[in-house]
Amino acid sequence: MKATIKFYIAIFLRRLHYFLAIFGLVTLAAVTVARVMPPVYVSEARLLVESAQIPEQLAAATVNTAASEQLQIIEQRLLTRGNLLDIARRMKVFPDSGGRTADSIVKDMREMTTMRRQSGRGQATFMTIAFESEFPRVAANVVNEYVTLVLKDNIEIRTDRAGETLEFFEQDVERLSLDLAKQSAKIVEYKNANSDALPETLEYRLNQQGRQSERLTSIEREVSFLREQKVRLKQIFEATGRLGPISRANQSPEQLQLTGLQDQLQNALAILSPENPKVKLLETQIQALEAVVKSQTTSAVPNGNPEASILDIQLAEIDLRIENLEGQARLVSDELALLDQSLERTSQVSISLGSLQRDYENVQKQYNIAIDRLAKAATGERIELLSKGQRILILDAATVPSSPTKPNRTAISVAGAALGAGLGLGLIVLLEFMNAAVRRPADIVRALGVTPIATIPYIRTPMELVVRRAVFLGLFLAIAVGIPAILFSVHTYYLPLDLIFDRLAEKVGAAL
Repeated sequence: MKATIKFYIAIFLRRLHYFLAIFGLVTLAAVTVARVMPPVYVSEARLLVESAQIPEQLAAATVNTAASEQLQIIEQRLLTRGNLLDIARRMKVFPDSGGRTADSIVKDMREMTTMRRQSGRGQATFMTIAFESEFPRVAANVVNEYVTLVLKDNIEIRTDRAGETLEFFEQDVERLSLDLAKQSAKIVEYKNANSDALPETLEYRLNQQGRQSERLTSIEREVSFLREQKVRLKQIFEATGRLGPISRANQSPEQLQLTGLQDQLQNALAILSPENPKVKLLETQIQALEAVVKSQTTSAVPNGNPEASILDIQLAEIDLRIENLEGQARLVSDELALLDQSLERTSQVSISLGSLQRDYENVQKQYNIAIDRLAKAATGERIELLSKGQRILILDAATVPSSPTKPNRTAISVAGAALGAGLGLGLIVLLEFMNAAVRRPADIVRALGVTPIATIPYIRTPMELVVRRAVFLGLFLAIAVGIPAILFSVHTYYLPLDLIFDRLAEKVGAAL
């Protein structure tokens, strides 16, 4: 076991120049890259999404977008092509952007921008915006510009949505108000066209129908009585030749008034003297009415039998009253017919009016709901205009970084040295694996089946040793000086190494 270990150590020492060459080459390349890579400064800002300041039970905001969703919308709007090109131009993110295309600027801006969101159930929502640049002030300026746009977009999004919501409900209320007015006009027009058959007047018309029926019955009864009275008067006159006492029903108004005054005079004389002014006034009035009644009687009976003339007068008065009552009966009958027609139409009018009324009530309910929502929308818009709803606050503003964040030059150098050591050892192992020469007594025994008495190693001459060492030293110096010089020249006069690495990574990624 010890002989084997010594053998491998001897092989490693024999091929040490390969190991040192590879190790030095890779290490020097890594150190050179670490030194020439430009510093990258990262500036970041932290934002907090604050919930509404006014309790939702008192006044609800009309914009109910979740905080995480709101941040996603803002992030997508922030990283649009127009915004990135404008920020890159104003902040001079790429001083040598004269030959750069817009697509490459947008791509680099998105790669240099980092946005992280932190949220959870029952937890506050945070957002971190970071930007990396070779220039610390540019990084801070870009992040501050991002934050300004985020706050501006948040306010615009919420106020615009609140305004659009308010405008929608204003239009909805106006539309429903017009529908309500049209429906109301339809109801009024229908009621005017069917005013005689409205359901609300049904009880009145039924009562009126009952009264008119009673009135018609009363008229018919009175007409029947007058006709019977007319027949009796004729029968009495034909049987006796006299009419008997004139009934009060057949007296003229003047006769009735005269009879009443005579009764008043008799009552007055029972308690007053004949010289009393009231008695005198009654006598004067009686005398005047007696003259009028006498003239009426004289004109009605110019000659002949006075009883016959009185009969004719009474019969004429009865006929006149009958005629008047029959006219009233016809009017009442016509009115009853109209009432019957209106009562028959009431059911249909009630159905149609009920349909119109239901449509009106439905529109009224929609209008009331729209008015309530309009009030809430107006309150929500005012909440957003006063920034009392959900809003984004700056917890940590972006500052100019004092030291670069990357590259980590030490880590790159150490990683390069480790890679060089690994590649050097790998090369030695590969060479040893490909070498099939006999170098140990065990190889002779295994190959020829002969056990040697002794082995004599190859002994180099002093000149061979000098030449060997000179070649190794020259190769090492060429690597130690040439590789950094080549990398520095490429970085300075051709293209920065970081851009070369980015392009290589992009091509490798595209190939993959």
